Amino acid sequence: MSSDFKLEIDGEEPLVSIRNGNVEQNERGGTVHRILSGIRNQGSKSISNFLTNAQRRALGDRFFRGNQTVKNNGLLDGDETREHGLGRKTGPLLSGTAYCISSCSMIILNKVVLSSYNFNAGISLMFYQNLISSIVIILLGLCRTVSIEKLNWKLIRLWIPVNLIFIGMLVSGMYSLKYINIAMVTILKNVTNILTAIGELYIFRKRQNQKVWTAMFLMIISAISGGVTDLTFDTLGYGWQITNCVLTASYSLTLRRIMDEAKKLTRSGSLNEASMVLLNNLLSLPFGVVLIILFGEWAYVMNADVIKLPMFWVVATASGLLGLAISFTSMWFLNQTGPTTYSFLLQTPDVKSLFSSLVGSLNKIPISIAGILLFKVPLSPSNLFSILFGLFAGVFFARAKMSSKPGT
Repeated sequence: MSSDFKLEIDGEEPLVSIRNGNVEQNERGGTVHRILSGIRNQGSKSISNFLTNAQRRALGDRFFRGNQTVKNNGLLDGDETREHGLGRKTGPLLSGTAYCISSCSMIILNKVVLSSYNFNAGISLMFYQNLISSIVIILLGLCRTVSIEKLNWKLIRLWIPVNLIFIGMLVSGMYSLKYINIAMVTILKNVTNILTAIGELYIFRKRQNQKVWTAMFLMIISAISGGVTDLTFDTLGYGWQITNCVLTASYSLTLRRIMDEAKKLTRSGSLNEASMVLLNNLLSLPFGVVLIILFGEWAYVMNADVIKLPMFWVVATASGLLGLAISFTSMWFLNQTGPTTYSFLLQTPDVKSLFSSLVGSLNKIPISIAGILLFKVPLSPSNLFSILFGLFAGVFFARAKMSSKPGT
């Protein structure tokens, strides 16, 4: 009589087959033979233990397969998350592009007002732009579109030195833009990075890596070669631009020194971008009035024929609104970079340092090209090479800053 018996566990390949009384083993037969020997020795109790072990293994296999299902589901969820994240990646691109457009447009419009309209009252233009910015921010605050800290006299007194430097930075920038072409202004602004790095070294003991110093050396070469080969070189304009670089670096360093103390003087313990913009613009208005009277711009503005042109006021107003747009697009970009980067930037004394490294250097490229084309700037091959070399140095500087460790 022929009889077949097969021992299987959870649908696996038979471990042992008994055919006509002969035991046939597969490659794991030795293990099974020891199991069967144990069964004979242990009796029914061992059989119970064996079945228990088999059940455990079957449960283990089912658990493993369950884990595989969970992992597969996790992969699907991860894909969905990545697809969602891919959509969110457009946020930093759009916000960075918006900042570049705002910055480029403002510089070009300021150049149009000061040079094309031959408006010789840079302080008055600054006053008008800051007045527009103050009104807009106050209205946005009343509509609760932006959060604005309540100002107090202690905060104002602390902020006055920063504001004076801020005013000087804006005025010197206006006059340098009047006498120098936009491309050279953007290249000469690289000197600000060098002065800031030197100030950080001596004031805050912050050291830069070798790549950053190499980039700054390239910036110096490009600035010198650009000035030497500039066909429209203007001594007064270059003097204003050097002054602007010194004041811009001073503004950044001074702001870093007093920011922690300024936050302590606010009700919430923080000072956001909108509050800083309002504080700077409001405080600049009385100082601007004094400077307008001292420099005799009031009489010039009242008698200037250009103020009778409606398009002049359109361009001047648009430049003021774009100045405000730069602040808001920078906040937009910071929010789009994610919580980690945003928190790191908020904890950094110079809140825009990383942001400037990200888009500031690339921003100079379209500004320079637009300035050359729109205002028909005469260029020699050597001057064009100096400008391109300076733009390259700016990009190299940004990459070097991004590759350096925080706090170095």
